[in-house]
Amino acid sequence: MDNLAKVSEIFEIKYGVTFELINLTQCKSTDFNSIPFVSRTEKNNGVSAFVERLIDIEPNPAHSLSVAVGGSVLSTFYQVKPYYSGFHIFVLVPKDNLSIIEMLFYAKCISANKYKYNYGRQANRTLKDILIPSKMPENLNKKLQNFKINIERKLIEKPINLQKVELNINNWQSFRYDEIFEVKKGKRLTKEDFEEGKTPFIGAIDSNNGYRDFVGQKPIHKGNTITVNYNGSVGEAFYQPNEFWASDDVNVLYPKFRFNKYIAMFIIPIIKKEKYRFNYGRKWESSRMRESTIKLPVNKKGEIDTDLMENYIKSFPYSSTI
Repeated sequence: MDNLAKVSEIFEIKYGVTFELINLTQCKSTDFNSIPFVSRTEKNNGVSAFVERLIDIEPNPAHSLSVAVGGSVLSTFYQVKPYYSGFHIFVLVPKDNLSIIEMLFYAKCISANKYKYNYGRQANRTLKDILIPSKMPENLNKKLQNFKINIERKLIEKPINLQKVELNINNWQSFRYDEIFEVKKGKRLTKEDFEEGKTPFIGAIDSNNGYRDFVGQKPIHKGNTITVNYNGSVGEAFYQPNEFWASDDVNVLYPKFRFNKYIAMFIIPIIKKEKYRFNYGRKWESSRMRESTIKLPVNKKGEIDTDLMENYIKSFPYSSTI
């Protein structure tokens, strides 16, 4: 038991700054004075709405854990921003300096005790005494690095009166990949050659944005590009915001047009629709990809309509957390 500690030994436990949502003014997450409202839900990182921040009431602090002690008992989430909360939400503030990775680890540890609170049993009196590891095991730090990437994606807002951009695919135009992208290959790097470091290593997998590991080698590809698997999970595509190393089972698309994360989120599902063409061992190798075609919206000049693609993605409720 020496390696375990009570929640109250690691965190200062506070009752949240509590409101009923009906008494607050809901707004868009992109509004200047918006703030997340965390409730007892076990979805959307606990965020059920965004509301206007009140001038005279300080919210719960950022870099804390929200814990539901009623409802979805022990649903625990790391909150990257200040927030208001509903009833039966406790706020856990670390007593010592904890990294985001450590906060995510402890959120998972506390949530793992959910099974003890079935049949309406609440955790308001017992949360402080729940036993969790006194420190995070060293070998978990590297594995949890993936969860640190764009942690704000955990804050998912509900759609609130957002203006929808309509699409008319009848006017889209076909382009060869090599007409609009420079298609480059990844480079082989065996597990034995891995060095410890912070360079994302993109493999031919279908999850974690393609992140298979982190290596000490220098990046070989630039950020603001798209990786597409031509082997393994063929056709899986991901936006890469930062420099990285891609394995030799991955193609990298360098756009020849205005490009950003929103445009990438528009194009990637279209790329992934081609998966079915490459089943049963047929690979989407770079030469075949260059000759492939993709249909995209165009403007009156017949050019790729990047403005439409960007505005379309921004019209979705989750766009501010991309």
